[in-house]
Amino acid sequence: MHLHHNTKEPPKIVLSGTPLEIGLQHGAQLRAQIESQLSVYRTMFQYTSKLSWDAVLDLAGEFRTTIARLTPELLEEMQGIADGAGVTLLDIIALNCRSEISFGKFSDGCTSLSLHRSGRGRILAQNWDFTTQLQNHLAMVEIIQPGKPVIYMVTEAGLVGKIGFNSAGVGVCLNAIRAHPCLSSKLPIHLALRLCLESVSVEAALERLSALGGVASSQHILIADRTAALGLELSPLGDDHLPEDEYGVVTHTNHFLVNRRVIEPPWLSGSPVRLARVRALLREIVGSGVLEDESANMVGTVLRDQIFSDTCDGPQSICWQEDPAQPEIVRTATLFNIVMRLEEEEGALGAEVVFGRPGSGMESSVNRMPWR
Repeated sequence: MHLHHNTKEPPKIVLSGTPLEIGLQHGAQLRAQIESQLSVYRTMFQYTSKLSWDAVLDLAGEFRTTIARLTPELLEEMQGIADGAGVTLLDIIALNCRSEISFGKFSDGCTSLSLHRSGRGRILAQNWDFTTQLQNHLAMVEIIQPGKPVIYMVTEAGLVGKIGFNSAGVGVCLNAIRAHPCLSSKLPIHLALRLCLESVSVEAALERLSALGGVASSQHILIADRTAALGLELSPLGDDHLPEDEYGVVTHTNHFLVNRRVIEPPWLSGSPVRLARVRALLREIVGSGVLEDESANMVGTVLRDQIFSDTCDGPQSICWQEDPAQPEIVRTATLFNIVMRLEEEEGALGAEVVFGRPGSGMESSVNRMPWR
């Protein structure tokens, strides 16, 4: 048992009302984190993409036009965040489009998986790996909107969408992919995640994304509901979908497995290694039958202990370790692990989130979503 937890628990905030009100509450409650976040991203854009903040804001301006056309309600929410945090709308758009504006040059790693438990539903889980400078900029957010499922997500301060699930039992994970081109006339990936989290099923989410014309950059969204899981290898030039394999599993890291529509330069050498590793570990778990046990509440513990704390082939391991040889601004590590249960039985729907590196002894204790 780890008794010493070092990673700080992030804020838990509940947002409700109109898009503008939701934004204002978000901006006001996470004001300090948003300011700090902007300064980290300024440095990162300069370092990784040689872009000044003015150049970043010019690109954000292109996306503003697109967002106004495709999802005006999310533009309004971003305006609220900006007003609440005392920054400009373009600052907030830049944060929400950071995956596109950096042309994938940021060092996000990530390992995600979904797992079908017969007669129960789906388990959806991932480690999210990124620069450790953002560890204190994360928040657990609940969003209540009339006529839509309630959203529970872990997000970066200022972002309208990220990783999580909703009260209809739809959940999403994200894996960054580095590929060209990126089209500012299409939907940025963090907004696509938000739209998935507003959907009542995997099918409804796919319809919504395709009706809006697809996404701006190449990314992998692992989406699941109680009845299905799909790996969405998304790109501005077209998408491919990965179904569950014969084990009832979908796994992904940071390279496309089937989508060949875009130019994907070699990037993270560890990505194929991590993929093989997560598949082997998951097959062992599925084979052992340990997760078919009635006490389903151990799912999170089993996955954290046996997969997500794995440091084999480090530093780019499933549990990503900081590489001291890297400059601090881009030094990546696992910042959180989430295990979601998208399940049928009463009271089973929910997630466990651990901040920091699972199994390191420095991680936070287990946080639950919903938390109230």
